[in-house]
Amino acid sequence: MLYLSGQGPKLPDGTYRIWQLRTADNIPDGYADARLAGLNLLASIKAAVGELSRIEAVIKVFGMVNAAPDFPHHPKVIDGVSDLLIEVFGPEVGRHARSAVGMGSLPRGMSVEIEMILKIRD
Repeated sequence: MLYLSGQGPKLPDGTYRIWQLRTADNIPDGYADARLAGLNLLASIKAAVGELSRIEAVIKVFGMVNAAPDFPHHPKVIDGVSDLLIEVFGPEVGRHARSAVGMGSLPRGMSVEIEMILKIRD
């Protein structure tokens, strides 16, 4: 098993996408941020196990959204990482259990933070 702690939408220059989702109009940008966090997680996976082909199953994704108290669209935002995992690994390996929750704030003020648990092949 590989347990990955939370990662956010870190840009190539080392900065993070910093903002809070407030309305349904924010969903596309939040989705893109969740996808970016997923790309960062994929880089961590590759660094940890060598090859993405060693992933046998994505077990669980825990997605946190930096959201205003009345923002109800957390799952639509975290779809950004879920859709990415299915694109990369296919539905057999990439489909996973998932939680998508709102938080009043996240570290560094980033818009999303995502944790994952994966099963690794020997």
